[in-house]
Amino acid sequence: MAKRIKCHICETELDKNAIGLNKKLLNIETDRFYCLSCLANYLDVTIQELIDKIEDFKEQGCTLF
Repeated sequence: MAKRIKCHICETELDKNAIGLNKKLLNIETDRFYCLSCLANYLDVTIQELIDKIEDFKEQGCTLF
C-alpha cells in the first residue's frame, strides 16, 4: 500500500493533482507538500489559479498529474 502524503501545514491528505503541482511548482524532489489551500497561501495566489495551472499542465502532457 502506498504511503499517504499529507499537507505540511494542515495535514489534509493530498490527491495526485496536489502532489504533482507541488513537485512542478516547488521542486521535483520536495519532501514538504501543501494542500491547494495552503499552497495558494504560500505562493500568494488563489486556489482557482492553482486549479487552472493543473489543467494547463495536464493539457501540456505533464506526467506528474
